Amino acid sequence: MLTSIKSFRDALGELLVEIGEEDQNVAVVTADVGKSTRAIKFGEIFKDRYFNVGISEQHMITFAAGLARAGAKPVVVAFAAFIMRAWEQIRNSVARMNLNVKIVATHAGYSDFADGSSHQMLEDIALMRVLPNMNVVVPADVGDLRRCLKRIVVEVKNPTYVRIGRDYSPPVTEDMDYRCELGKAYVLREGHDVAIMGSGPILYEALQAAKELEKMGISVAVVNVLSVKPIDREAIVKIAKSVGRIVTVEEHMVFGGVGSAIAEVVAQEYPVPMKMIGATTFGRSARSQQELLEFFGLDRKAIVKACLEVVKNRDRNA
Repeated sequence: MLTSIKSFRDALGELLVEIGEEDQNVAVVTADVGKSTRAIKFGEIFKDRYFNVGISEQHMITFAAGLARAGAKPVVVAFAAFIMRAWEQIRNSVARMNLNVKIVATHAGYSDFADGSSHQMLEDIALMRVLPNMNVVVPADVGDLRRCLKRIVVEVKNPTYVRIGRDYSPPVTEDMDYRCELGKAYVLREGHDVAIMGSGPILYEALQAAKELEKMGISVAVVNVLSVKPIDREAIVKIAKSVGRIVTVEEHMVFGGVGSAIAEVVAQEYPVPMKMIGATTFGRSARSQQELLEFFGLDRKAIVKACLEVVKNRDRNA
């Protein structure tokens, strides 16, 4: 049944039910957005393990920390933009205490396209990856979410932030077969002239850009950095050495996000030419997520342009 679901939040609702059926210690905590996030599906079946604390994100996190301290496996579910209201509680009550709280942030990036910049969270990866003990995972599509959420909720013991969009989930990893592991990146496409590395649904644009570049005679690798923290340093260094040029893409601020995490590794381990594509300002209302990617220069055309620039610059300096 789940294989036919292409919406992030719809898949999340079904996955939470599956996980709840298998593990009686799993509880879901939300802040009055159960319907919008589809977390309510869990509550309809497991009423005694579903907690809606109202519009009080700080309390939501503190309550989840208490559940974790008592031995439960709480999953916090809310909009990414609203969860950031509770960053202090995430820092002090969850990360600092290294408690087993899983935070699933929905409607991230430009996915809440109609509601504008107030709801379009583009800073959360930076805020969460800076916290000690906090893992940061960004699924590329529903297939990624399906293969990683159960493992994270049931098996991983330390705090983890899982970032997903609202509905838009074009096929990126649906046909792939790999086991989600923290600290691992996954090659979606092999190439030797330039490597595009990133996280989330924007990797679909990266794959389309790679096809266009191939027609120009440029071989492009595309890498899914599913685990932003811990990051796969070994894979990044290997790609830097073998390919020699990297373009990073993300539906997040170019400051402090996935590109920054990759650049930190490259700068320390094996410096190569890089270009970073990401947001540089707040979002805006639009009719679709794709419209915003194009407006802000994060679509396949922009990725093609960046790859051509980094390849030409490297060839000019060779």
